[in-house]
Amino acid sequence: MALTEVLILVLSFLVLLAIGVPVAYSIGLSSVLTLIISMPSITAYTTLAQRMATGLDSFALLAIPFFVLSGQLMNRGGIARRLVDFAKVLVGPLPGGLAFVNILACMLFGAISGSAAAAASAIGGFMGPRMEKEGYNKEFSAAINITSSTTGLIIPPSNILIVYSLASGGVSIAALFMAGYIPGILVGLALMSVAAVYSIRKGYKGDSRESLSGAIKKFFNAFPSLLLLIIVIGGIVAGIFTATEASAIAVLYTLVLAMLYKEVTWRDLPKILEESVLTTAIVMLLIGTSMGMSWVMSYENIPQEVSNLLIGLSDNPIIILVIINLILLFVGIFMDMTPAVLIFTPIFLPVVTKLGMDPIHFGIVMVLNLCIGLCTPPVGSVLFIGCSVAGIKIEKVLKPLIPLFITMIAVLMLVTYWPDLTLWLPRVFGF
Repeated sequence: MALTEVLILVLSFLVLLAIGVPVAYSIGLSSVLTLIISMPSITAYTTLAQRMATGLDSFALLAIPFFVLSGQLMNRGGIARRLVDFAKVLVGPLPGGLAFVNILACMLFGAISGSAAAAASAIGGFMGPRMEKEGYNKEFSAAINITSSTTGLIIPPSNILIVYSLASGGVSIAALFMAGYIPGILVGLALMSVAAVYSIRKGYKGDSRESLSGAIKKFFNAFPSLLLLIIVIGGIVAGIFTATEASAIAVLYTLVLAMLYKEVTWRDLPKILEESVLTTAIVMLLIGTSMGMSWVMSYENIPQEVSNLLIGLSDNPIIILVIINLILLFVGIFMDMTPAVLIFTPIFLPVVTKLGMDPIHFGIVMVLNLCIGLCTPPVGSVLFIGCSVAGIKIEKVLKPLIPLFITMIAVLMLVTYWPDLTLWLPRVFGF
């Protein structure tokens, strides 16, 4: 490993980020600068361009624009409101019931849409004013919404798990999807425990219990939306279609559903498509430049050297996993999930596989780490969205976020050192 190239790669990337250059451009420019040291400039430009194009040439990645479009249709199609009503039937009567409703609705909507940003925007925009009207602390409500929105990145279908499958060299997407259920539900339950303690201390009451007829009506209103999870995940696990084909089915299903709900018309589609294209373009540019940087690191032998360094520090798997978790938590503070997964998977996956860790297990651990980063400044995208929707400043929401962070980290440790929490469901379904 050439020390000069490593320093140029790391320092140029950090400097570009510090002066406000977008992450995708920072990754691409630092990769080019590093290659120029090792080869002629024209060769460096050509090589990086080829690696970016090759990185995007994947059938599995076609699922991302479809799931993004599906999420946009759900956001506009009245699905969030129906899921909130259903969640209210299940947990609304409990003390602090609206906080539980917020968490459960984010879990359901995030799982169906596969987007933390969509969940924070849709559920936060609907639940925030309702919770404030009922006397809930505005900062607490925003903190609950922000952290619970990330559960949709763990509970399938999840775009980031598809990205991890690509970065890991082809780990089964279906297996990753199945592996995400228990950890994602555990995060949701852990957040509910914090909300329960806070609500009891503040004296927040639950809503009145829904009548049986009203509960049945709200269940049937939400059932078509919940059915999407069964269709998508059931179809993938049963081998009826691939994750990419499932994403296309999700778009068709949500479009029909939104039309039947009369929340989306044909006139709304151009705007929805435009927003989906913009989001997809950003994600794909990040993937392309990140794949380029991953190749540069491999060319400079960085993953192998980091692997040897970590293994040399200790032969105790517990210590190595603590170090990797700390690094990923730190990385998540400054970097978005997609480039972080694409850049650090090739570095850490060889290390954990040497320790006997299953790549499926590591994928969930990595995503859990980075989910926490989405809620932390300075780059936490879900933090910004949640605060924007709630109409409050970031510094005001940090205090109520701290106990929620601690709880999420506790779940992360549990999932890290208890592999069966992640691997039990994939094994049951034969993965």
